[in-house]
Amino acid sequence: MLNQAATDPTLEDVEAGPAYARIGRAIRYLSENYAKQPDLDAAASVAALSPYHFQRLFTRYVGVSPKSFVANLTLERAKAELASGASVLDAAIDAGLSGPSRLHDLCLKVEAMTPGAYAKGGEGLTIRYGFHPSLFGTALIMATEKGVCGLAFCDDGEEVEMLSDMTGRWPRAHFVEDAGTTATYAERIFATKGKVPIVLIGTPWQIKVWRALLAIPRGKVTTYRALAAQICDPKSARAAGTAVGRNPISWLIPCHRVLGSDGALHGYHWGLTRKRAMLAYEAARVGAS
Repeated sequence: MLNQAATDPTLEDVEAGPAYARIGRAIRYLSENYAKQPDLDAAASVAALSPYHFQRLFTRYVGVSPKSFVANLTLERAKAELASGASVLDAAIDAGLSGPSRLHDLCLKVEAMTPGAYAKGGEGLTIRYGFHPSLFGTALIMATEKGVCGLAFCDDGEEVEMLSDMTGRWPRAHFVEDAGTTATYAERIFATKGKVPIVLIGTPWQIKVWRALLAIPRGKVTTYRALAAQICDPKSARAAGTAVGRNPISWLIPCHRVLGSDGALHGYHWGLTRKRAMLAYEAARVGAS
């Protein structure tokens, strides 16, 4: 196992904010150019760091070296996982979803709101939100008094559009900008420090699909068809895919772990480059464990 300092970056570190941004830019660059096998100097330049400093920070925050990260960006890695991914999902769902924290790499406490809350557009809900740095770009964290109900990602300059996208899901809720409150959740999510309560606000079908996503282990992937088969019927793959695409809590509910039947990346709401980076990050860390 990697030691705790190497695997769990903490927001308490004075370097964490700037480092997240720098290493996040490098992750995006490597995810877009992995086929060209970019060297250390090129990636370090994107992060505006010396090669030595970049190698040290990247390994600290990502858990593996830049070279190892690039090795995990190929789709062949994901395709190979598909062979066992479906069986793993099957076993996890058979074990029951009453306690999904046992099936997820983060310690989650999951609660679903009544369908009425979704049908009313979030009327009566107060949702606090804040923007925070992460390795996958700027993260928008949204939370009710019971826990995180939204987690989205964007690049610099896209914050307004991202916020509009997320608030539009619950148009009658009352939204309050409160980065102080959501910073606590940011630390738990990105530094994996403490339990993260999440609140699912959606239709009964969407919530059923989102709960199934929690059964996909870190470092594994499945397909839309296999996911639908475990829930009800393989013919429901399109409907399952639509629900996956409406997942409001990215990363924590790992919709990025669902691929097309051919192993290709399809339909990630926050961008396929980001999806590729997330999969590579998880595969690299699992491989280094």
